[in-house]
Amino acid sequence: MLAAYTFWDVMWTMIIFFAWVIYLTWVVMLMIDNFRRKDHAGGAKAGWFIFMIFLPIIGPFTYTFARPRDVDYGPESAGYASAGSTSTADQLARLNELRTEGAITDAEYESLKQKTIAAS
Repeated sequence: MLAAYTFWDVMWTMIIFFAWVIYLTWVVMLMIDNFRRKDHAGGAKAGWFIFMIFLPIIGPFTYTFARPRDVDYGPESAGYASAGSTSTADQLARLNELRTEGAITDAEYESLKQKTIAAS
């Protein structure tokens, strides 16, 4: 006798399977978030990792709700230049403006110009 595996059994299996995929993706994303954070040390990261692994439902929910909204990842982890950085051309233009305004002398301008060009 064949066991009846109906359409609704298939649907239920798919729902369970994709719920597991969503859960595992969520936990992996939390782990990535945990280890990228700059606002707590290695011991705290290890503690959250163990908490999420050994308490698989309570751990991720607790981390999600306890995590502050404004987490510092640092500019280097995002892969973008910081907001304060400028190009060499912008720095040279600013130096020229300062010289034109009289804020720096011609000698200071030349010195700062050489340092700017050497740093790039």
